[in-house]
Amino acid sequence: MRTPSLPFTLTTVPFSRTRCGVDFNIAVGDYSDLQGALMEHPTFKTDYFQLFFFDKVKGNLRYGFQQIELKDHSVLVLSPHVQQEWHIEEGEVKARILFFRHDFLNIYLADPFFTYRLLYCHQTDFAPILDVQSEHCMEYDQVLNRIQQELAHPVGDSYHIMVSLLHYLLILLNRQYATSYDLPFAAPKNYHAYEFKQLLEQHIRTHQQVADYADMLHISRVTLNAAVQAQYGQTATHLLKKRLLAEIKNEILFTNKTASELAYEFHFSEPGHFMRFFKKQTGQTITEFKEEYKGHHIASA
Repeated sequence: MRTPSLPFTLTTVPFSRTRCGVDFNIAVGDYSDLQGALMEHPTFKTDYFQLFFFDKVKGNLRYGFQQIELKDHSVLVLSPHVQQEWHIEEGEVKARILFFRHDFLNIYLADPFFTYRLLYCHQTDFAPILDVQSEHCMEYDQVLNRIQQELAHPVGDSYHIMVSLLHYLLILLNRQYATSYDLPFAAPKNYHAYEFKQLLEQHIRTHQQVADYADMLHISRVTLNAAVQAQYGQTATHLLKKRLLAEIKNEILFTNKTASELAYEFHFSEPGHFMRFFKKQTGQTITEFKEEYKGHHIASA
């Protein structure tokens, strides 16, 4: 992979044009192409998905409010627009990388809910990291090699081949992730659960009642809860509260907003209700949560 296709900053990746003059919002390479980039900013967000196929790694990652211990022989999948803070020994990293934007898939698949069906995306109950066996590593390498070949020598149908390969890889990882974390993996009877997840991403700051989302979907709350339970093994209320809590935690850690400002921003009737919600969900006050984070941050530095 040529160096210009991945810059030394990760906040936005200008996916480069191919020799055909076509923009493909996908990039594949080795970790050496990113040398120094992950540590360039104390914290940053991307506007694209990142997959790291680690053969060797030492350190940890702050992903939103989660702390993820990085492991050899693992795959890490990071969704867009989540704060990242890396603490790794870069000289020890051996990995392959795959970045892509959501629209790279959407143009061909015409499935706006595809990434919401992936169990490792848009959720906070489990870390988005997966231990892999050697036979799976070989399969991943084959797919990445083929995508890389298409990027290096694109022809008229390269886009369709790359989308098919990426689609296959993401579904394969999803199956293995479901097995690893013992998650429900049934074929969907409808799209209600995925639509609910998508709406949570769009409206969690202003709508915190399951009934609000049922109304948006023009279905009953009972129907919505049954769909979510069947697809994710959790209630709609659980997913909503987890997503709301994740958004609040990220605001607490990565902004200087007061509890009053956050209560107003998240449409709580008063700061006291906001602080009681946080204490009930975490068992900590906001101050205790921030102090614990600082302690972990100093220990991992």
